[in-house]
Amino acid sequence: MAQTPAFTIGIEEEYLLVDQDSCALAMAPADLMERCQKELEGQFSPEFLQCQIEVGTQVCQTVSEAREDLAHLRRTVKRIAKDYGLAPIAASCHPFADWKEQHHTDKQRYNELSKALAGVARRMLICGMHVHIGIEDKSARIDLMKQLTYFLPHLLALSTSSPFWGGIDTGLNSYRLTVFDNLPRTGLPPRPASWDHYQNMVQTLIDLELIEDSSKIWWDLRPSARFPTIESRICDVSPRLEDALALAALTQCITRMLHRLAQRNQQWRLYDPFLIAENRWRAQRYGISEGLIDLGEGQIKPMKQLLDELFELVAQDAKALKCQDELHRAIRIIEDGTSADRQRTVFEQALQNGAEHKDALRAVVRLLIDEFAEDL
Repeated sequence: MAQTPAFTIGIEEEYLLVDQDSCALAMAPADLMERCQKELEGQFSPEFLQCQIEVGTQVCQTVSEAREDLAHLRRTVKRIAKDYGLAPIAASCHPFADWKEQHHTDKQRYNELSKALAGVARRMLICGMHVHIGIEDKSARIDLMKQLTYFLPHLLALSTSSPFWGGIDTGLNSYRLTVFDNLPRTGLPPRPASWDHYQNMVQTLIDLELIEDSSKIWWDLRPSARFPTIESRICDVSPRLEDALALAALTQCITRMLHRLAQRNQQWRLYDPFLIAENRWRAQRYGISEGLIDLGEGQIKPMKQLLDELFELVAQDAKALKCQDELHRAIRIIEDGTSADRQRTVFEQALQNGAEHKDALRAVVRLLIDEFAEDL
């Protein structure tokens, strides 16, 4: 691990398209897709379902640079969608859509996925955010992936944006993972001993013609199949741009902090996956409201305390990466609540004001439409 990684950053976001009036999911018109692909060449693509789209930033040196790119992507999608009476939302589940009424995109990759995954694929009405951190050395990707896994529940807790499913409050803050975990090759990553070990694992499935490449491995954190990066896939997508950037900054800073430990021949303790999975569940269920287990101290701590301690750990990394402002935006998530918290608040307020159940859910969608446009 002698080579110092670039710690570049790239952000991918998946959006849902909704009708501006009814707030229901809407299929993306072919003309809308063509216009977006033309204006956002190489940074826009269809997603598995016809109501979904995906955008991705360029390789960015700083989170500030990523802000400019991601804001441009969001503005462009919003502007073009408006011409068709539609609006994008960045939430991991639509509050009242019925997955049984959705259709997957007619594209070879998605046709093959639908066939291979059968009924599991049909429920994939979910969106996420992926953060890539540039790590050129392959061995370093494996070492850092094993250590970074500890912090995945922290990132999930802060990002939660999917409390509703099919018009029902699920009681979970991230129902998205309940759906996604039904797929094969998901969840917390294993701990390969080396890059060669990882490659041999993947090659076993390729040789058996079960997958064509490592892009069909959907762990919460993985070496990217396309780029010299490690890719965090744990987060719900964030309605607010600045919240997304805070999570990206936190991911970037933790990765650099762990690399600093390696330079001193140290590493973050590798806790049993059983215990990390318990924190993953707590984040999925409660978001930031009930805290996570500090596995070093053996006690449950509030998210505010965990975040303060994490800020101390990565202070010099945030300074070096020039993302101190973006990093500390995470405090506002603690203060305001996650998107899941805000969605529930709007829903309950609408009911208290006399709205019918479906109208209260539409109020949630309107909140998500408004928050998508914040800070653009």
